[in-house]
Amino acid sequence: MTVTNGYEQSDREQKLDFINLNDLEKEAEAIIPKGGFGYIRGGSEDEWTLRENTTAFNHAQIVPRALTDMENPATETDAFGLHFKTPLMMAPTAAQGLAHSQGEKDTARGVAAAGALMAQSTYSSTSIADTAAAGNGAPQFFQLYMSKDWDFNHHLLDEAKKAGIKGIILTLDAPVDGYREDDLRNHFQFPIPMANLTEYSEGDGSGKGIAEIYAAAAQTIGPKDIERIAAYTDLPVIAKGIMSPEDALKAIGAGAAGVYVSNHGGRQLNGGPASFDVLPSIAAAVNHQVPIIFDSGVRRGSHVFKALAAGADLVAFGRPAIYGLALGGAQGVQSVFEHLNDELKIDMQLAGTKTIADVKHAKLTHFPA
Repeated sequence: MTVTNGYEQSDREQKLDFINLNDLEKEAEAIIPKGGFGYIRGGSEDEWTLRENTTAFNHAQIVPRALTDMENPATETDAFGLHFKTPLMMAPTAAQGLAHSQGEKDTARGVAAAGALMAQSTYSSTSIADTAAAGNGAPQFFQLYMSKDWDFNHHLLDEAKKAGIKGIILTLDAPVDGYREDDLRNHFQFPIPMANLTEYSEGDGSGKGIAEIYAAAAQTIGPKDIERIAAYTDLPVIAKGIMSPEDALKAIGAGAAGVYVSNHGGRQLNGGPASFDVLPSIAAAVNHQVPIIFDSGVRRGSHVFKALAAGADLVAFGRPAIYGLALGGAQGVQSVFEHLNDELKIDMQLAGTKTIADVKHAKLTHFPA
């Protein structure tokens, strides 16, 4: 263990042996301090949307196929002009130093080893440059929590470009913090500095709760902000937090080069629909104009399959990877990605889909769950 400001951080570096991603949560809870674990795991209010995100995958079913005369399905795919070994993606997740002393650096190493896309957060424990360097040339996106201070926004975008970042994810669904009761019960404040805030001398975020951090961010975000960021950088801008066809088209009209369907993992508006339930209508409206990233509730290879078949191009997840980080560092993260990808391959074989392109054309049925 490493101790930073009185907070105990895992130093584990090992491959993981586990049955499924859900098993990792209890194992991680045993080693992540209570406040940090509550922040990572928790959702808003009574967590109905958090639970529904995973339950909603049962609203559609994969049609098994026989007599397909195929084996060894391949998970390679392309998106945003980049090539990946898997359609899996690391969702941008803040303050990974809560789980491990190496934080985002180890996550970047594990994601790169799995051949997946890494996304890092404005509120990372390690800097944009250090996280990018840890990936050793593997593609990464940077998630921007837009500040009221445009000099700070420009600073972050400049740092991202300098570090070789391949895309900017603009978070749209967090003008205020969702009502996260675990954080309130635990009186949680970030014990680990946030490197990107420190670099700009805005304070390092330590000793503050997430609501205080969000208070410094922009509370009003509109299409003009997408236009402004797209005009400032030549990197693709992906609009994150899209949960309706109308907002997807508005974002594309403002210059978004990608749409990210997500309800923030059930951490923002509780009582809203599961991300999977709105994905098909958004995909139909987008109609392949831009790539679609999807997250929220992904725990199984079948969830990944269903999201791809429903219109996603990349499928992201966060919490299980962070649990893998706590339990095994970079190798733990790699283990989580490889396990989920192996589950996906089994589902692809049973559904008669040889490639990710085939998965995107696979038939889903919709019987009441």
